[in-house]
Amino acid sequence: MTVKSVIEAVRDAMFEEMHRDSDVFLMGEDVGKRGGVFLASQGFYEEFGPDRVIETPLAEASIVGIALGAAMKGMRPIAEIQFSDFVWPAANQLIGEAARARYGSDGALAVPMVVRIPYGGGIHGGLYHSQNVEVPFFHTPGLKVVTPATPYDAKGLLKASIRDDNPVVFLEHKKTYRLVRGEVPEEEYVLPIGKAEVKRSGSDVTLATYGLMLHYCLEAANILANEGTSVEVVDLRSLKPLDTETIVASVKRTGKMLIVHEDNMTGGVGAEVAAVAAQEAFDYLDGPVTRLCGPDIPTMPYAPTLEDAYMPNTDRIAQALRDLAAY
Repeated sequence: MTVKSVIEAVRDAMFEEMHRDSDVFLMGEDVGKRGGVFLASQGFYEEFGPDRVIETPLAEASIVGIALGAAMKGMRPIAEIQFSDFVWPAANQLIGEAARARYGSDGALAVPMVVRIPYGGGIHGGLYHSQNVEVPFFHTPGLKVVTPATPYDAKGLLKASIRDDNPVVFLEHKKTYRLVRGEVPEEEYVLPIGKAEVKRSGSDVTLATYGLMLHYCLEAANILANEGTSVEVVDLRSLKPLDTETIVASVKRTGKMLIVHEDNMTGGVGAEVAAVAAQEAFDYLDGPVTRLCGPDIPTMPYAPTLEDAYMPNTDRIAQALRDLAAY
């Protein structure tokens, strides 16, 4: 095992897959000699050359559209969107085209493409560098949506995404890039898309989450353990496919559920998770299925005080757990 950061794990996954398969290539803004704005592709241009590490204009619709065409022709593109806030010009290529290609061709067309998107707040990125963009893709049949929170998961799930024959939206929370470190195997491994993981076992409350919030949830679970409440923490890891089996099994064990995510509450991933728990585990519930999410405002504030007010944190999660455990 080697200790890596999330961004190092992402870099290693792409580097190894590009060596393994000559059909894999990377494209995006500044991914070449600069190595990307977050240095995810640092050294790739020198290793693989300009034919496989392709600098693009500031044109997200073209980045994803070209990736889609290449995927339909048998290549395995990794398209990088520099910040999540910039993905909207490419929405039609992803939602309107890539998501429908296999279904519309009766399976004749594979679409083995990955769109990597750094997302999320907590880094004082302001209105145009902090958005959570998972919901439109989560809502779209034909896309897979992956949201790793640890270096181990980031590497294993990115490798799986690159090898998948379907379009994958791969969401990387920017604040985890260098903040979160963990052990990563030196040997080859791939993790299955669509499988959640119980990161902490518990018996009193289920706490479901993904992305950066996983780490705050684990901290809150530790606080509650010292107060006598046993919290089970489920990391969704993949939003689509959603691992309903693991969610329901956990709720049946604990009888209570809190869902935490950074994105807006209304229409968020948590609403779907709550509906699954209510429908499939109703007879086991001892309290209301509860959500703690970002507020319904248009985007992440820039001022640090307002950003802190927007973001769920360890203390708020711990209090929400206390309130739910008291039922």
